Amino acid sequence: MEKPPLLDGEDGSVLAESRSDVALVSADEEGSAGAHGQEDDRPAWDSKLQYVLAQVGFSVGLGNVWRFPYLCHQNGGGAFMLLYVMLLLIIGVPLFFMELAAGQSIRQGSIGVWKHISPRLAGIGYSSCMVCFFVALYYNVIIAWSLFYMGNSFQYPLPWEQCPVDMISNQTGMTFIVMYFSSVFPYAVLICFLIRGLMLDGAIEGIKYMFYPKLEIWGEVQVWRQAATQVFFALGLGYGSVIAYSSYNPVHNNCHRDAIMVSGINFMTSVLASLVVFVVLGFRAKNIALNCVATMAEMAKTGSAQHWWPWFNMSDPKLVALQDYREWYSHYGSLLGSNITDCDLEREMSKGVEGTGLAFIAFTEAMALFPASPFWSTLFFLMLLNLGLSTMFGTMQGILTPLMDNFRVLGRHKTMLTVCSCILGFFIGLLFTQRSGNYFVTMFDDYSATLPLIIVVVFETVSVAWIYGADRFLDDVEVMLRWRPPVVYCYLWKYVCLLGMVGLLAASLLRMVFKRPTYTAWNHTTGSETSLEYPGWALVMLSTLIIVASLPVPVGYLLSFLRGGQSLPVEEGEVQPPRERYSKYNSSEPEPNNHHSPLDEDRNRKSSFLGELFL
Repeated sequence: MEKPPLLDGEDGSVLAESRSDVALVSADEEGSAGAHGQEDDRPAWDSKLQYVLAQVGFSVGLGNVWRFPYLCHQNGGGAFMLLYVMLLLIIGVPLFFMELAAGQSIRQGSIGVWKHISPRLAGIGYSSCMVCFFVALYYNVIIAWSLFYMGNSFQYPLPWEQCPVDMISNQTGMTFIVMYFSSVFPYAVLICFLIRGLMLDGAIEGIKYMFYPKLEIWGEVQVWRQAATQVFFALGLGYGSVIAYSSYNPVHNNCHRDAIMVSGINFMTSVLASLVVFVVLGFRAKNIALNCVATMAEMAKTGSAQHWWPWFNMSDPKLVALQDYREWYSHYGSLLGSNITDCDLEREMSKGVEGTGLAFIAFTEAMALFPASPFWSTLFFLMLLNLGLSTMFGTMQGILTPLMDNFRVLGRHKTMLTVCSCILGFFIGLLFTQRSGNYFVTMFDDYSATLPLIIVVVFETVSVAWIYGADRFLDDVEVMLRWRPPVVYCYLWKYVCLLGMVGLLAASLLRMVFKRPTYTAWNHTTGSETSLEYPGWALVMLSTLIIVASLPVPVGYLLSFLRGGQSLPVEEGEVQPPRERYSKYNSSEPEPNNHHSPLDEDRNRKSSFLGELFL
């Protein structure tokens, strides 16, 4: 239904005459606020800095510390970074900008946003909530591991410096300050680790290994799939948290600049974390290689002189150049026993440790060799704790904000909803604290979020680019920003991003079909890790996780289709977004500037945003 523009003398904020019956930008928010009273006022960020730190804190998580460095380590170092940057620019930034703009313009959580754009796609928001809930279950366990390791760091020597003899119980607790500290502190720790790491023997070898480009890996489909997946998860696309956070912004906030800034900060954080990881891994590999040389030095001290004894001084193994040792080994290695190896530093660097093992095994092993190791260990796990907490804030908002926006009764009991959600997650999360809990963490991390989130983002892109219309969406963004973003975004949303996400979905499905899912287990007999296939019951469980998280999308579409395209039924206490209140600005008419929208005054509200959300 078309709406005529309000006259200049009328109260309210006017954009202009609508050319469509459904658009994203609110035209008379002030009148609505006055009608419903102060209780309908949406909480606002206290400052732009608070908002940016929240978005950065959510997107920069534990994956930046262990997943990105591992992928660089395994996939060609500098070549993988170049591929990652390219995919970040043509897929990651446009999709991130799309979610920011949708949340800021409609000012709803993920459920309300996609219900407003198309009632048949309301299930997208519910799928986002389900994925956030699954992630929250195991993510808190990883945070608990960080607490446990941090508590055990207040002793010397560190308990993991030697192989464990018996189990010692330890309890710890700590307090932290709602969002500034948790977002900024990890950067201070990473910089401290980088400065200290550059002073270690082997650091330069680690950096060379990181940046040396192996461009031949670009011909492998698996590398493209991993790079696209990392871009996807690094920005937190599909969770609904980006939408939730941006929905509390003033309507004219420059979300385009925010998208580029947050994406850039995220990438630079990944590079900084990778530098730290590689200098430490270089130090670790150098120590392993030198220990190998020390074994030969002991034989030289106790054995009789032979014609194949090394020609260099073996009295101090630390002073032996690995190049000299390897040259000697290439001549006489065949004469030695199996306990003497070539002490290859490159081979030690190539032994990658994936996921949590990088932080809780390889990194802890290396830190045990640091001078003042308890201090560095405490600092490292405190950093992991803060990274995890800042990400969990956003994950919980991906659950709470959509529910509070769409169900009025839940919105009136924010504290109760938050407490009940946390209690439920706590009891279900006990599954991950048993002796086999690490295997369940791996299962949830690999399968409960990956495919469902890709499906969610595919439908998000379809709904914006094709159902609502990329050009119309860009028109609405122009109204918000008061300038028009480049038209290239239309083509990226309609073709590049969509085809890229569909290709990623197809590659992930084919990999699951042709390569049975596996997990890494510890073999007590051989004293090494081995890759095993999931048993039948575990395959049923991970399939159930994928189906349950993805099911709301087709179910919501089917229910709406059976009702003739109408929205899902409005239950008691549910808030139906007032679709007739939204209109598009006609760019041929000047925008009035003598009225001030209450949306522009959100920053002046006295209510604390975080207090509104969590209390």
